Amino acid sequence: MLLSAAPAFAQEAARSADLFEGPALESRGRDVRVQLGLLVQGDFKFTVNDGEDQDVDPFVLRRVRPFVRGQLGHHFEFFLNPDFSTTSTVVVQDLYVDTVLAPAFRLRVGKEKTPFGLERLQSALNLLFLERAMPTAIAPNRDIGIEALGDIHGGVISYLAAVMNGVEDGGSFDRHSADGKDVSGRFVVRPFITRTTHPLRGLALAIAGSAGDHARTPLRSFRTQTSLQRYFSYASGVVNDGTRIRYSPQVSYYHGRFGGFGEYVHSEAPLRRAEVRQEIAHQAWQLAGSWVLSGEAATDATAGVQPRVNFDPRARHWGALQVAARYHTLNVAEEAVTLGLVAAGASRRAAAWTLGMNWYLSGNVRCTANFERTVFDGGSPQARPAENLIAFRTQLAF
Repeated sequence: MLLSAAPAFAQEAARSADLFEGPALESRGRDVRVQLGLLVQGDFKFTVNDGEDQDVDPFVLRRVRPFVRGQLGHHFEFFLNPDFSTTSTVVVQDLYVDTVLAPAFRLRVGKEKTPFGLERLQSALNLLFLERAMPTAIAPNRDIGIEALGDIHGGVISYLAAVMNGVEDGGSFDRHSADGKDVSGRFVVRPFITRTTHPLRGLALAIAGSAGDHARTPLRSFRTQTSLQRYFSYASGVVNDGTRIRYSPQVSYYHGRFGGFGEYVHSEAPLRRAEVRQEIAHQAWQLAGSWVLSGEAATDATAGVQPRVNFDPRARHWGALQVAARYHTLNVAEEAVTLGLVAAGASRRAAAWTLGMNWYLSGNVRCTANFERTVFDGGSPQARPAENLIAFRTQLAF
């Protein structure tokens, strides 16, 4: 085997990927290749108006993820992505094998992200803000199953379709407690991607959906996206009691220094507590935009912003600087409260706006600062106090 520095050897169809140069092992015949990488994110967050010191403001390692990406022959690829950021256990975030038959068709088996949410499918390496927005709280996360995916006509059309065990809103596969399975899919159209000079070349329109029967499975709580403070929980004994249906229209657009995206997620399922049974909907949406002050292109989450010149203060080179803003909100149907399905003190609605700045010192080092204000239940006098949070992140990736 030869040790070399080489770019990632394959781009996942219709999927955000960690595409940056890193060390790789390659056989002399180039039919076997293994690429190594690492993502480390260190965070510090503190609430501005926490007069009663209810929130804990520690330094944390948000992600510590070494990864291995490999190619075996011309038709088989694999990806292993563990996370060591928790002290109690190591979490295998992704572990799958692809059989690649053509750009328009590959078959994936293993654990990976469910093909549904726009921002959920973006790589953690190139998130616009420290944390994903509220729609990801009701979109499925990682699951185990089988998926078909591919690009058609040079990426004009992309598709992903999967059969997986099924997870609760915002959840990842841990253990499966029901016999049902989820069917999910995402269909993307980029009508101008092949026209290199067209101003709408960076436009992408998508629709995603999922459905699955998971009777008697528990429900997750909702937390604020950046501080991760719980603000909504269902009452004890409330469970799913039938088919959960989700759908999500999505849009993204990148042109020059500007980048932006939006998504709406609707999740609805029958819930039961004792003799009470009712269809309850969760709805969330976000709109986000960014501008690169230093002049570089605002690319999507596949590649991220790449500074023209790396940080070097002696030569008066400062890397790339990007500003960003978003608004996002999540609502639980009012029937959940009136029927007594909600835990005491829960907030049915949350809305937040976020301001951010990203400083790309090089293609491997990045610093991020965010301010986020979250208001609960429309800011009524009876609502919990608004949360004002400042957060910082230093990221290393190679």
